[in-house]
Amino acid sequence: MASSQKISQPGAYKAKNVLGALLLLRLVNSALVQTFFQPDEYFQCLEPAWRAAFGEGSGAYITWEWDHQLRSSLHPLLFAAVYKFADLLGHYVVPGLRATLLLVLPKVMQAVIAALGDFYSWKLAQKLYKDDTIASATVLWMTALNPWQFYVSVRTFSNSLETTLTVAALNGWPWEGAKRLRLSLILAATAVLLRPTNLLIWAPICLLTLMPKSLSSTLLNPTLKETVAFLTEILYCGALTLGISDLAVFYGENVGHYYLSQGLPLLCISLLPFVLLSLWRSHPNPQASKGFTVLKWAVYVTITVLSQIAHKEARFIYPLLPLLHVLSARMVSQFFLYSPHHHARPHQFRNKRYLIPGLLINLIVAAYLGIAHQRAVISVTAFLRDQYAVSADRPTPDIANSEARFAVFLTPCHSTPWRSHLIYPGLSVRALTCDPRFIPIPILTRERYPPSSGLRERVPPYIVGFEGIEPVLVEYFDGPGSEHGIRSLKRVWEGWNGLFTDDWRRAGKLVVWETES
Repeated sequence: MASSQKISQPGAYKAKNVLGALLLLRLVNSALVQTFFQPDEYFQCLEPAWRAAFGEGSGAYITWEWDHQLRSSLHPLLFAAVYKFADLLGHYVVPGLRATLLLVLPKVMQAVIAALGDFYSWKLAQKLYKDDTIASATVLWMTALNPWQFYVSVRTFSNSLETTLTVAALNGWPWEGAKRLRLSLILAATAVLLRPTNLLIWAPICLLTLMPKSLSSTLLNPTLKETVAFLTEILYCGALTLGISDLAVFYGENVGHYYLSQGLPLLCISLLPFVLLSLWRSHPNPQASKGFTVLKWAVYVTITVLSQIAHKEARFIYPLLPLLHVLSARMVSQFFLYSPHHHARPHQFRNKRYLIPGLLINLIVAAYLGIAHQRAVISVTAFLRDQYAVSADRPTPDIANSEARFAVFLTPCHSTPWRSHLIYPGLSVRALTCDPRFIPIPILTRERYPPSSGLRERVPPYIVGFEGIEPVLVEYFDGPGSEHGIRSLKRVWEGWNGLFTDDWRRAGKLVVWETES
């Protein structure tokens, strides 16, 4: 089999060349992705980072979690350093480009983080597959062509950094013994500090690789089929209960099998059949199987425990994706490539009737989600930024002016980025909020009638909202809001926001109306 033969082509790549290619790939990837996925990309990273870099009066939007110290500051502080560096460059090296640098350099940093995640996925595969360079090279191509990676890895989620830290620590992990352990433990501990649920990955890994050999062998002996059956019983019968205070349930609840029925398919897309089979089957070589079995246990434990928590998102299991790539790589390579010693077609592709459609599916999904879906909510910030730069005598990125609102967002809360994309703190805007209230006041009332609604004060020059609210706005300004003196609403910008939405309030085009008095 290929796993027992040393192959120099096409699987052997030089690390320096691979890293350079991956950096270029993710930089281009970062430039292409111009869509919105989830608010945490901005409000749990870039907004607190902006405040850390430029202070309380800089116009950053700080959500309730930060007021209650419910988040780790480790991730935002990394990007605060990026903002400070961009600020210095903008002031002293390339004056006039400060706003551009503040917008672009965080993307560059995240592209580097993403490329390192890809690189260490490949290095981990090299360590575990040893002489099977085709399997390790397959991991490289799997991560480079994965739509989820294209769509999510270049976004500033803490999950993205967590994924890179996890796979980097796994790459340095002493799979054959407890030597050279310090760096891996530091990286693993950092990932756990970043997101405590990362401990679910490391608990089985530490347990099965660092414990005495006899006990480890006892735990690794049960067949994988028995393991999966046991975990399935836990998932569906509710035998395992965890006393976790699930505050995040405010953001929605999901079915218990979410990670199996939706999470894994979203992460793996066209590779899902190979991933599921690799999680089910035993390794063909028992002597070399320990590392792979440990990775499987990490997947099982993480998905099982996270499934007990009501609020679920696919990105919560994102750190498992490099593990899934490594586990399924040999199966993928053997299915799509002839053996290197095939008498007629060594290293050539086979099963192209499956390969080509799979690649097309990946391409279409990545292109639509990364370039088109929910693009308008990003583009509107560029429009407002440009209008502000033109209308203001001297746009000041350092001083927030809360007295004169430039725009009000009448969209569901956190529908658009904030200061990380508006840039100028002098560009003062207001939006609806939806902070949870720990007193008996309905949250819906809180969102519909916020204490500081933009329409209770002077109406700003621009109103941003989805097109469905236009009749309501017209009715308001013709009736109860006639005291504002708004004669008409003029559409000055609109953007298509995708083929579908999971929130009816975000249906249709996003529109900017100019208020004419």
